[in-house]
Amino acid sequence: MRFPAALLTLGLLLLPATQAQQGPATPPAPAAPATPPPAAEPATADEAAGCAEGQETSCTELTRTGDDGKERRITIVRTGTSDETGIDAVCGPREGEPEGTPTLLVLSESGPRGIEIRIDKNLIRVPLAIVTQKDAGEGKKSDGRIEASAGTARILEEVPAGASERLALCGVEATPKPAPDTVLVTQGRTQLKGQRLVYDEADGVARIEGPITFSRENGADSLSGKSQRIEVNVDAETTTLVGEVALNSAGGRVSRAARVEYDDARNLARLIGTPEQPAESIKGGDTLRAGMILYDLDRNEVYAVKAEGGTITGEFVEEGSSGAASGPAAPTSPTPTPPAGPPQTP
Repeated sequence: MRFPAALLTLGLLLLPATQAQQGPATPPAPAAPATPPPAAEPATADEAAGCAEGQETSCTELTRTGDDGKERRITIVRTGTSDETGIDAVCGPREGEPEGTPTLLVLSESGPRGIEIRIDKNLIRVPLAIVTQKDAGEGKKSDGRIEASAGTARILEEVPAGASERLALCGVEATPKPAPDTVLVTQGRTQLKGQRLVYDEADGVARIEGPITFSRENGADSLSGKSQRIEVNVDAETTTLVGEVALNSAGGRVSRAARVEYDDARNLARLIGTPEQPAESIKGGDTLRAGMILYDLDRNEVYAVKAEGGTITGEFVEEGSSGAASGPAAPTSPTPTPPAGPPQTP
């Protein structure tokens, strides 16, 4: 079997200080199904540390340097090691291609943990990832692009006649098949599902296309919800649900906003409204509207935040009362944090 001169390796640990071992490609691996990996136990702290030289699984990193000078890493790992469950192939620059041509990586895995992508506080699992990694030169770490979804990948027995696409010239075929609920995102106790992830170094934002479904276990106050997409800003280290966000608690609270910044570790969500769609939280007969609402996820309680030039309004029903009192609520600081003690809800 004859392959082109492009670099094609399987089972690669891609690190700046590690040399890839080259060898003949293996026979075609069975295509991974276009379904999300089954739920798996979260990785341990050691597994979350990033790529380590000599580890068994295929691992690569994109390194982004923000305007603050801080380096932030995105780690992509193929959790399986068998040709029976997927592939990890690297397509390097070919002879005659211009200097700075990026390296392409294709990783597929149908095993329980799939391909694991770690971005900020989020662990993302998908069956297929295509990574573009730029050459930073002199062994430096580099940023790049990730496209991930359900789909299949395989090693070709031979390069197709007349092929011009880079992966095909490297003897690799990747077939993305985006579908709802196939991109699985875990952040603490929160589980989110979407259908396609795209990260690009141009703005450092990973976007997960929806429809997005959302769930967070918290006993009697467990949450479910939806949004149009998720945005993970690598530089700002924020995760934001975007577009017609709705959160419903088992305790009866219904909250809506145009955007929701979400932080499971702090048990906090920031509901951010617009003039057309103010942030709103309703429980029983009580309704709170504001430019921003802080939502204590563990306590299922909310705090209004008065935006510059904005107002806070609400309708509150006292127990035993047949009517509702409405009007502007007392103004609060533009950037408060939840009080240390038990909060007082309307």
